[in-house]
Amino acid sequence: MDHDPCIPKLPREVASYIAGLIDGEGTITLTRMHPNENRRLVVSIANTELQILQFVIDQVCAGKITKKRTTSDRHTPSFCYAITSQQALALLSQVTPFLLSYKRRRAELALAQYKALTPRNGKYTPELMIERQEFEQSFLNLKSVRETPASYHFM
Repeated sequence: MDHDPCIPKLPREVASYIAGLIDGEGTITLTRMHPNENRRLVVSIANTELQILQFVIDQVCAGKITKKRTTSDRHTPSFCYAITSQQALALLSQVTPFLLSYKRRRAELALAQYKALTPRNGKYTPELMIERQEFEQSFLNLKSVRETPASYHFM
């Protein structure tokens, strides 16, 4: 039940800052909210500084912040910003040029294929389901490897 994303055009410095947060403290993944349902795109950022995540949500105008459970009184409370599906795609379309980790390849793959392989009505033909499963496998196989990016794109 996604609607058209309402993410504003982010200034270049904000998009690059958010990309840095995603590279350092974030994830770009496909996850299931319930068993037996298809995975949905999720972009998340975990941090102990609530004001950093509040800045992200204020700029993006979408997503939500949740408090993560602590398992010990000695652990610093931490929070997680998350945005899903079409809104996550809209965010990725603005931050991907600034990503420097393997997460850039995940973002590029999601931008190239996720929408076409995710029917709005949730009804998959057998052929589309096979394509979707292949996309998910390719996406989830993109993991961090020790490599030096060929080029960095700084302002």
